[in-house]
Amino acid sequence: MKTNQFGENGWTPNRIGNLNSKIYLITGTTSGTGFEAAKILLSKGANVVMLNRNIKKAENTINTLQQELGNSINVTNIQMDLSKQSSVKKAAEEVLNTVTQIDALICNAAIAQVPKQILTEDGWESQMGTNYYGNWTLQALLFPLIEKSKGRIVTVGSMGYDMGLKTIKFDDLNWDKDYTPNDAYSQSKLAQIMSIYELQDRLKAAEKSTVKAYACHPGSSKTNLINTSGSFMMKLIFNIMKIFPIVQSAEKGAYPQLMCATEPNLDQSGFYGPTGNRNWVGPVGAHHIEPHAKDKSVSKRLWEVSEKETGVVWNL
Repeated sequence: MKTNQFGENGWTPNRIGNLNSKIYLITGTTSGTGFEAAKILLSKGANVVMLNRNIKKAENTINTLQQELGNSINVTNIQMDLSKQSSVKKAAEEVLNTVTQIDALICNAAIAQVPKQILTEDGWESQMGTNYYGNWTLQALLFPLIEKSKGRIVTVGSMGYDMGLKTIKFDDLNWDKDYTPNDAYSQSKLAQIMSIYELQDRLKAAEKSTVKAYACHPGSSKTNLINTSGSFMMKLIFNIMKIFPIVQSAEKGAYPQLMCATEPNLDQSGFYGPTGNRNWVGPVGAHHIEPHAKDKSVSKRLWEVSEKETGVVWNL
């Protein structure tokens, strides 16, 4: 087994220094890994801008964070529904009007294992529309400010990228034929990860080395992801799994995204997450990523399809 560059305990938030002058944007912070990531960044003095769909839950989250960390923390919420392009564009505009810098955009929010094929208001299969196109548009629109800030883009993928077709089903992106919750989820997560490595190549070609882009995943963590959108059977299986040591805490699940957002000189070509049993749990660091996630011909085509589908073009 490859030696972890951060030692036998892997990367932990102890490596994060004072973040007083830093601003981080995080999607999906009302529970799970997003909540834990926000809490740790705030505890280090950072300014955190949360992007959440549910305003009431976001208010409750801010109250909880203030109770735990004190009223002086710098945390706000901007309303955004990742599944709706109109909402993502509105939120991005608000960010650009109110936020002075972005040290890292952490794309943490996702839906998973949606039991039946549902199309978003923009006409896309719900997991692809939310997990992929939502993030695509958000990242592209915020890119100018991220570039100005010499910031980072962090995509929270999933080991699910390797549990489906292992490619993008360009001839049927909406799964009008053969829809299964897992294949559609897997494709959305593969697309997320592929677009990060494609972005790296394009940044290099444009000689924009000041922006860094990272792909990571939380492993198998105790979060509400499956409970929020999965079928009854998936919920049952995952809630039984939570009892056993093949599942780690949501706090540990937040470590990979925190590392990618804050660790100096981190290699962009890596794929980051737990390095233990099946990459579900264990010390956090870089680990193997299957070649299909870096298939250049597929990622290039995916980029072109994304620009066409969303009408959003990156200003690289």
